[in-house]
Amino acid sequence: MSWQTYVDSNLLGTGKVAKAAIIGLAGGVWASSPGFTISPEEQKAIIAGFGTPDAIQASGVRLAGQKFFTLSVVDRTIQAKKGADGAVIVKTKQAVLIAEYTGPIQAPEVTPTVEGLADYLISVGY
Repeated sequence: MSWQTYVDSNLLGTGKVAKAAIIGLAGGVWASSPGFTISPEEQKAIIAGFGTPDAIQASGVRLAGQKFFTLSVVDRTIQAKKGADGAVIVKTKQAVLIAEYTGPIQAPEVTPTVEGLADYLISVGY
């Protein structure tokens, strides 16, 4: 399966995720939904945020130029919010899954989907 298929089917296809991307821990966008462009600076900040949760909680996270306030950083998952919308960001061995949702959908509806895909990717070495 291609990386784009994971974005299209496993994330966007749920109807709960509005925009999504998969970025590599070594850098680069592996796949993304149309118009959802995570800049190299945003990618670096997200990846660094897993190692310095206090810093990303203080500064928030930027996705495609939009600033989100970091609600929590727990192990491999970052949850962020911007008004009624939010994002769930989950790290695997080699990648980071980014899923943005729009209200009235909430994080508890999206998090299991993103973490489930992350679990699968980890199980196959990613």
